[in-house]
Amino acid sequence: MSILPEFETVEMHTGGEPVRIILKGYPDIPGTTILEKRRYAKEHLDHFRQFLMYEPRGHYDMYGVIPVSPSHPDAHLAVLFIHNEGYSTMCGHATIALGRFAVDQGIVPPSEPYTDVNIECPCGLVQVRVEVKEGRAGNASFLSVPAFSFANDLSLTLSEYGEIRFDIGYGGAFYALADAGQFGLDIRNSRTRDLVDAATALTERIKSDIALSHPDDPDLAFLYGTILTDGSDSYGLEPTANICVFANAQVDRSPTGSGVTARMAVQYSKDLVRIGQERRFESVTGALFTAAVNNETSCGDYPAVRVLVSGKSFYSGSCHFIHETDDTVGAGFLLR
Repeated sequence: MSILPEFETVEMHTGGEPVRIILKGYPDIPGTTILEKRRYAKEHLDHFRQFLMYEPRGHYDMYGVIPVSPSHPDAHLAVLFIHNEGYSTMCGHATIALGRFAVDQGIVPPSEPYTDVNIECPCGLVQVRVEVKEGRAGNASFLSVPAFSFANDLSLTLSEYGEIRFDIGYGGAFYALADAGQFGLDIRNSRTRDLVDAATALTERIKSDIALSHPDDPDLAFLYGTILTDGSDSYGLEPTANICVFANAQVDRSPTGSGVTARMAVQYSKDLVRIGQERRFESVTGALFTAAVNNETSCGDYPAVRVLVSGKSFYSGSCHFIHETDDTVGAGFLLR
């Protein structure tokens, strides 16, 4: 039996959304910056992403993390994010898990009641604060990179649904934000398949009709997905529900940390929330994140905010993956 490179992982989830942290198996990924590393992995190592994300080791909605050497001087660790389509620039649910993982693994020595972990993501340096009690890491909060509203109150006519109004926000990645009611759907009660079809239709149309830009780097300027919401954008004590459909129609089981960040940035731009007002966001699994605008800042010419997002991750296991050289199916495939 001939075996190709072996992989070892730690398996976690945040709100039900998987986080496969790859500890062993990847070669060194060259690049002076994190975005250069991302490009190299995409262009030269994509077969490893497919091997780990696709069946039979993963599934259509699998999500993973590749630790890489930091290029930012203040980073404790650096990571690339992978999924069914490619390589995202930010991932809040994974960042929450990575904060706990970094404390538990001693990457950052634990201190009580909080331990701060700096994670270099493709979108920039993200600061994570992990609650630690009796040596055990628990809830985590991350302070986002500068987030902003790219455009508010846009509209497009979709052949299947008619005119749809939406906003576009950036929270480490770009998202379209639209009330599901416009599609005749309800976040909590409609079929997930119908929500996915509606979100995907809007995503594809925006990609063809609207050019995005980011002041820091053109590699950040792409629409990651669409978040359908319950329409509750004004401040309130009750949770607001949303579903994030990203990459290739992949469904986030968590409330989506970078998506929550984008929603808060757009709500702040519309004077619907104020600094320090905490909102709760509910996912399709019923999991909750909390978020609040922490402070104003800027991103190029865009007025921006930094958002504090909180949640909790859990361990689900560890894996040792192999690939026999004559196993062509085992290289990875996807069924939906």
